[in-house]
Amino acid sequence: MSDDEIKSFPEKKRMFYPPRKFVEQANLRDPSVYSRATSEEGWEIFWEDFAKDLEWIVPWEKFIDTSNIPFYKFFVGGRINVSYNCIDRHLETKRNKAAIIWEGEPEGETRVLTYQDLYREVSKFANVLKSLGVGKGDRVAIYLPMIPELPIAMLACARIGAVHSVVFAGFSSQALAARIDDAKAKILITCDGYYRRGKIIDQKARADEALKHLKEAKIDHTIVAKRAENEVVFSEKDLWWHEVVMDSSQKCTVEKMDAEDMHFIIYTSGTTGKPKGVVHTVGGYLVYAYATTKTIFDLKENDIYWCTADIGWITGHTYIVYGPLSNGATILMYEGAPDTPHKGRFWEIIEKHHVTIFYTAPTAIRLFMKWGEKYLENYDLKSLRLLGSVGEPINPEAWWWYHNNIGGGNCPIVDTWWQTETGGAVITPLPSLTPLKPGSATKPFPGIFVDVFNEKGEPTKPGERGYLVIKRPWPGMLRTLFKDPERYVSTYWSRYGKDIYFSGDAAKKDEDGYIWVIGRVDDAIKVAGHRLSTMEIESAVLEVKNVAEAAVVTRPHEIKGNEIVIYVTPKEGVEADEEMGKKVILHIREAIGAIATPGLVVFTSDLPKTRSGKIMRRILRAIASKDEIGDLSTLANPEIVETLDNSVKRGVSGVIIAG
Repeated sequence: MSDDEIKSFPEKKRMFYPPRKFVEQANLRDPSVYSRATSEEGWEIFWEDFAKDLEWIVPWEKFIDTSNIPFYKFFVGGRINVSYNCIDRHLETKRNKAAIIWEGEPEGETRVLTYQDLYREVSKFANVLKSLGVGKGDRVAIYLPMIPELPIAMLACARIGAVHSVVFAGFSSQALAARIDDAKAKILITCDGYYRRGKIIDQKARADEALKHLKEAKIDHTIVAKRAENEVVFSEKDLWWHEVVMDSSQKCTVEKMDAEDMHFIIYTSGTTGKPKGVVHTVGGYLVYAYATTKTIFDLKENDIYWCTADIGWITGHTYIVYGPLSNGATILMYEGAPDTPHKGRFWEIIEKHHVTIFYTAPTAIRLFMKWGEKYLENYDLKSLRLLGSVGEPINPEAWWWYHNNIGGGNCPIVDTWWQTETGGAVITPLPSLTPLKPGSATKPFPGIFVDVFNEKGEPTKPGERGYLVIKRPWPGMLRTLFKDPERYVSTYWSRYGKDIYFSGDAAKKDEDGYIWVIGRVDDAIKVAGHRLSTMEIESAVLEVKNVAEAAVVTRPHEIKGNEIVIYVTPKEGVEADEEMGKKVILHIREAIGAIATPGLVVFTSDLPKTRSGKIMRRILRAIASKDEIGDLSTLANPEIVETLDNSVKRGVSGVIIAG
């Protein structure tokens, strides 16, 4: 089919085929990679070939150990160091190549670290950690914004075998304290402050407040990077980053890590209100990050790669730090917001640094759509050759806008589905091989066995909604939940048996085998591409004075994808008002972070419940979304539904008093 024939199709119906020029220059052009990677004899070879690209201190003896399902092990017997493979092994050929290009939010602030610079800074900081008593297996909490010190700290931990737990800089002090406590971290790394939408965020004050709430952990020292030059309060346990590295050695021997040693803990929302500490190990995770980054993004030596995620989330771990750097790529990091100091900031950065690969979230794309094409007019985006989407399903309208306006109609879009638990992209196009369907993440990455099951554990028919599952282990998968192996099994390996990974997402397959991800089936929700727990939010609401009950759902939002709606029942005799609503919103921001700010708070005398007392969140979700409410026959109090429905229909956002 010619390019002209393809372009003649209606936009929302046609498939997009990669441009001929892109295919001719692609690293991976052989479509047999799919069949080879999923065959019994080729599956192990596929992964081991990628592993052989990395440098191992001791080669592995066995690819996979399945003796204790679902506690799988990969590259058994192998020893490797992540930091070495991200830095040292590139020094002979890429010593002077830019590893990190950093842009601060204030215009004009730029830092460039070559691979030699990164080697020096990581080694110095690793030696600082060692001097403070941090060793193999010790946990280090990192509470930093998007500044170079964040990947430096992560790589320094990996160098000496310490386990890092990166906490998103936008999380509240209470959320930070909970994660430090669970990991029992010894050291906290933070900064004085950072810029966000023109304001300085006092990160040190947040970190100090978190330490007051610790129940189990004992932080020996807080290392503070100087970023915003704001005044901060220091204690005897606080150390300035720039001072402690001043006389530190520029060489640090790497720790010989077993492939199954713990690499990092990253916390993700669960269904009990308590965040889950997802554990990723050294060998399998690195191989997976390396392999998927290399193939999905078709990395070339001269690429300037920009993933706009925050490193505090798994996307940033895998596709800003470990995946690109293990490939010897140049990554771009940006500290600030896309609309500061103006709404053309992203495009200004792309033009300035000749970015070639741009990987962002549908939330951001819909925001750009809302602002309009006028903010693109003054910038040259012709350097872009590949676009990506991550965090949530992208709707076809946003896909085509992204394709036409950012990619100039020529760039393939790799729409990726994955989770904190999977370690990297699981369903994704290969840009040179996969015809794209806007709105679908397309097909599983080679070597990954994905399916959609019905309630009985049978594959669904085309078009039928079911549960997204993975039928065979893969190197990048989580190994357990920190200190909670029982929860690991019950959450991921119990619905269909211990050999089937249950993702918690709903999906359907079409007649071509393409997978369309629909969303969560449990009470973990996604807002602006970030996964949060309804239980965690509800628990925070219940801490507000005079709140008796709370239920959290989401409704569609044109920018965020979803926004949070909270139904609140005040205690008997308490009359809710807008001031109480403001208190609920403020407490959520303090307890969890601004990312959990609700778009709507609805006060109600009661919530729709079954006769057994179960809150019917399905009905609350339908009311919030103004959808068909459906069957009310199981409700003990059906009269409350009409009251809520009428009240929500009258309001758009803010605080509503139902009745």
